[in-house]
Amino acid sequence: MQLSRLYSALFRPNPLSISRHPFLLKSLCSSCLSTSVILLGASQAVWAQTDSSIDAQSGAPSVVLDEIVVTSSADASADGLPTAYEGGQVATGSRVGILGNQDIMDTPFSTTSYTNEYIANQQAQSVGDLLKKDPTVRVARGYGNFQEAYFMRGFVTTSDDTMYNGLYGILPRQYIATELFERVEVQRGASTMLNGAAPSGGNAGGTINLLPKRAGNEPLRELTLGYGQDDQGKVAVDVSDRFGTDDAFGVRFNAAYQDGDSAIDDESSTLGLVALGLDYRGDQYRLSADLGWQDNKLKETRPSVTLAGVSRVPKAPDGSKNWAQPWTYSNEEDVFGTIRGEYDLNDSITAYGAYGVRSGDEENSLANLTVNNVDGTGTTYRFDNTRKDLVQSAELGLRGQWQTGKIDHDWVIATSLYDQEEKGAYGFDFNNQFATNLYNPTKYRDNSWSDAAVFGGNLDNPKLTGETQLQSVALADTFSLFDDKLKTTVGVRHQNIQTTSYDYNTQAENGSYDESKWTPSIGIVYQPSLDWSVYGNYIESLAKGDTAPLVQGETIVTNGGQDLAPYVSKQTEVGVKYDNGTIGSSLAIFRTDEPRAYVDNTDTFVAAGENRHQGAELSVFGSPSENMRLIAGVSYLNAKQDNTGDVTLDGNRVIGVPKLQSNVNLEYDLAAVEGLTLTGDIIHTGARYADAANTLKVDGYTTLDLGARYKTMLAGQNVTLKGMVTNVTGEDYWQSVGGLPTYGYLNAGDPTALKVSATFDF
Repeated sequence: MQLSRLYSALFRPNPLSISRHPFLLKSLCSSCLSTSVILLGASQAVWAQTDSSIDAQSGAPSVVLDEIVVTSSADASADGLPTAYEGGQVATGSRVGILGNQDIMDTPFSTTSYTNEYIANQQAQSVGDLLKKDPTVRVARGYGNFQEAYFMRGFVTTSDDTMYNGLYGILPRQYIATELFERVEVQRGASTMLNGAAPSGGNAGGTINLLPKRAGNEPLRELTLGYGQDDQGKVAVDVSDRFGTDDAFGVRFNAAYQDGDSAIDDESSTLGLVALGLDYRGDQYRLSADLGWQDNKLKETRPSVTLAGVSRVPKAPDGSKNWAQPWTYSNEEDVFGTIRGEYDLNDSITAYGAYGVRSGDEENSLANLTVNNVDGTGTTYRFDNTRKDLVQSAELGLRGQWQTGKIDHDWVIATSLYDQEEKGAYGFDFNNQFATNLYNPTKYRDNSWSDAAVFGGNLDNPKLTGETQLQSVALADTFSLFDDKLKTTVGVRHQNIQTTSYDYNTQAENGSYDESKWTPSIGIVYQPSLDWSVYGNYIESLAKGDTAPLVQGETIVTNGGQDLAPYVSKQTEVGVKYDNGTIGSSLAIFRTDEPRAYVDNTDTFVAAGENRHQGAELSVFGSPSENMRLIAGVSYLNAKQDNTGDVTLDGNRVIGVPKLQSNVNLEYDLAAVEGLTLTGDIIHTGARYADAANTLKVDGYTTLDLGARYKTMLAGQNVTLKGMVTNVTGEDYWQSVGGLPTYGYLNAGDPTALKVSATFDF
């Protein structure tokens, strides 16, 4: 790969990619330009108001300034981001929905915030690459596509339902590159009162919030060159600086380009991204704006495997094997941006607001494999789809403090809005099957549509197929007693969910949904000492109810086509946390009941039964010694189907959820060689089931990653060299089972692969 090709792609992104959305481009650029003007004007105003005097020697005015430390803040808060914990891998706190930034010891929920330093040191390319190192998370895929999805407490959170600086739906929905983020925050458990209902109805098991990069106190100039096995090259730049009086105005720009083959046979990808972050910190108000572009192209990516009529799960194939058809691809391009601000009305009340928008284009030509024999024999067929999204997301709120007697109150009232328009079209050729094999795939060059192919809409010009509107208002109060040793948070959110679907061809409305629900929450934290805290919570998750099928087998469903009331998942949790300043740990014990639906003996589709997820999570993080850093943990989960309407399924384990999973991530600074750090990751996932009847058992796996990084000086500049070998032992395994509760499709694990990089300060 030629460096000139990388350079050209990085600094000359395709102008047509943004010009296809003139309205969005105009609105985003206007927003960012307006914010920039405000920020610059504000900095000039602050400069004009500073005290000055005349220099005795030169006669020029001199400015006398107080020293002010500017703290990086992605959310425009006065206090900035929570500081990094000892070792720099995780932060001391994170955003907890409408409660704002909370120290991990003060919140009645289980949270972790991974820092940019940790993301970079792990050479994580996507959010999934990072989160697979979290002992409470396992990475899966969407059904029939390459979307990242995350098992959290046994429930699936798709990348559709991640948050960008507190707003749903703003980020690309299939693949999210890590170059965009300062922090990756994981909030475990249900969170509707805190964050609002997720657009796709997920998040019963947790919420992922990604924070954009901001300019720090010191200028940043970094160039990173990377190389992966089988000729995959990467170049990235990350620069930032602060300007104006007291360095109040900050700019951060980062861009990346990656292209080449992966360690999997015939698989390749191309990624381009550009992001700009602006922020201004005044005495009474804070402003920020973000503009981003990501273009992700996949070619001949290895698809998932569906099992049909097999008596047992086929053995996992060689990790480098690829059964994708040569004409398959998946392209996703997104333009997105946000603006955010805070204004202090007085010493105790702050108003805040944010608005974000995204325009996304997707094109896919897919051929997933269905295996119907344990020897790997199976079939595949062509399925194409296109999709266009226009998403707008916003929040407004007031937060403040007040006191009643000896009780301190931190209160917040907020409203959130979400609007999505989806255009789509599809074509599938189910009657034109290609015979192939998991272990010895047959490649078909001709992918022409047969006469039996079925189309919905125009693939070249998709029309409106769905609209989603979410509106909510929430109120919460945290009151503190006994010198803040006891904190109780009570809150409630009223959520309205509206959806409308349209026929792919005629555009006629073929379904609508308009339901509302109150979701309460209570959380209690007690700190008997500075090192310890115990907590408990009750909180709910909200999702749109299922639509009744028209038929079940040969039986006509009496309420076919009707939508059920919103599903409410209910969570209770207790836990204990420990923090001595160098080592932190938390233990959470929880139970979440998620509603199910089925056709009962009166041929009516009803919400009855549940998936009951009970478990415990133990995590440890920090720096046990001066030259060692650690992130480790173990999760035990008992996820069962209950009252399913089928006695043969009652008590069975939920598809794709292991009983046990654990991680150990260790870094060790070698004393004999200054600047050299050795790293290692062990990831273990227990056995899972690929069917609701629990007859198809998928073996567990354990993988080992080893790496090193070396910090040195070259020509007076800092240089960091990194290398990592993933899956050192060459384990062949099924990485994930499912990604939707009733579908047990399999995704193969990655092979042994080498990736190296060099980061230069300039």
